[in-house]
Amino acid sequence: MPEPKAASFPKIRGALTFYQIASIITGVMLLLLLTEMIFKYSPIHLELFAGGSGGFLWLADVIVGDGCQWFSLFVPGGMGCELVSVGDGTNLSLLVLVAHGWFYVLYLFAIFRLWSLMRWPFSRFIILALGGVIPLLSFFMEARISREVKAYLASREAAMAADSQTQEAAQ
Repeated sequence: MPEPKAASFPKIRGALTFYQIASIITGVMLLLLLTEMIFKYSPIHLELFAGGSGGFLWLADVIVGDGCQWFSLFVPGGMGCELVSVGDGTNLSLLVLVAHGWFYVLYLFAIFRLWSLMRWPFSRFIILALGGVIPLLSFFMEARISREVKAYLASREAAMAADSQTQEAAQ
């Protein structure tokens, strides 16, 4: 496996910082999305709204259609099951869904940049990409990858410094 070039170490540090920020934001947005989905698709059937008739922040009921069975909400496509929200104002649940999607795209860009600079195998990219769709994984991956990249850079820089000292001593 090829190793990163020493000239790319500053780019790697920048890519790592970008990855750390994107990872935390994506992880938080994924947890908010998970909470929203539990509220909407569990027997609670609620969505979060801002403004409108309920006040600043409020939970509106979601009406489940007649053709819905308890399991139809877990089947892709919902088996024709229709959910209708009675809230008015800004649907924050929908905003969380859209925001997570866009932050996930940003997260994919961040991991691609770090992955390509570090010259890791493609399997590492796939594992990192899963961090944005599996709840809590992005937080664990961020800590592990940050520690690993920082240790790698420190060891390579120490080895390069030792090599340059050896060359100077030989002259």
